[in-house]
Amino acid sequence: MVSRQRPAYWYGEARVPLGARMLSAIYAGITGLRRRLYEKGILRARRSEVPVLVVGNISVGGTGKTPLTIAIVQRLQAEGFKPGVASRGYGREEPSQPRWVDRESNPAKVGDEPALIAHHTGAKLRVDRDRVAAAKALVKAGCDVVVCDDGLQHYRLARDIEIEVIDGRLRYGNAQRLPAGPLREPVERAQRCDFRVVNLGSSAAQASNVGAGFGEWPMRLQAEHAAPITGGRSRTLASFSGQRVHAVAGIGDPERFFAMLRAAGIAVVPHAFDDHHRYTSADFEFGSRLPVLMTEKDAVKCANIARDDWLSIPVRAELPEAFWVALLDKLRAARA
Repeated sequence: MVSRQRPAYWYGEARVPLGARMLSAIYAGITGLRRRLYEKGILRARRSEVPVLVVGNISVGGTGKTPLTIAIVQRLQAEGFKPGVASRGYGREEPSQPRWVDRESNPAKVGDEPALIAHHTGAKLRVDRDRVAAAKALVKAGCDVVVCDDGLQHYRLARDIEIEVIDGRLRYGNAQRLPAGPLREPVERAQRCDFRVVNLGSSAAQASNVGAGFGEWPMRLQAEHAAPITGGRSRTLASFSGQRVHAVAGIGDPERFFAMLRAAGIAVVPHAFDDHHRYTSADFEFGSRLPVLMTEKDAVKCANIARDDWLSIPVRAELPEAFWVALLDKLRAARA
């Protein structure tokens, strides 16, 4: 199953169809009205007893929110905070059922991204379509900060800090609202966020024309090792240089993963799947027996079907120390 392609007009010069433009106007009107109702207090946002930090984006698709969320939670833990994570758990079974997530949770039940965050952080994590209820549960469980994985548009939960994550390669595309373009909200909305983080990808794959602009914080995703999904000793990513592999990515932007592997000198046979795809053994009948390299987000869903030559590529988000100083200062002010 290959991934659905984004419309060519989102990130290219193709003309936007009239029907998409008409639907975009309706969508913009409805979402804009909802946002204004919250801004004017006609719809009331619920405030948590502890500071709330939201990591999100205004565009559809993956921009690197999950690696940044993991990095934020780990840094807060190192600074003595007790962060909890609230997530919708998109793509999970029984989405109306709230659940606690830990390192042993089944990704099918809790969602692939929450399972990955729990694996790396061990933080208390609650999946619930109602983020107000999730925040209350986390506070009751002893958390002193609530970090929302996604949810920039979930205005019902008041927030103290907003962090927008931007794909440094795709940016905002044609800057039009869905379905005429990739945006959930107008670009002006993003400019009101406290922090704007630009995902520049890996250092090796970085294109010269991609960078962070004024008022933006650069983030790089570093990948150094490949970990066998079935267990065992990790290998350096560099050890695959010059080797042909099957590369699997079921994320918002699979090409970012493929480009990272190619930049490491790996000969990639790409296999792109839909974001949050649920894998079966049949998905891996590629016709040739080569090592399979995949994102961590995909690997957490393949533990029960993986072979010995299937490997996960962990990534680590790196940001300037000045970003962490500014974020912690703002968070401590919100707590005070």
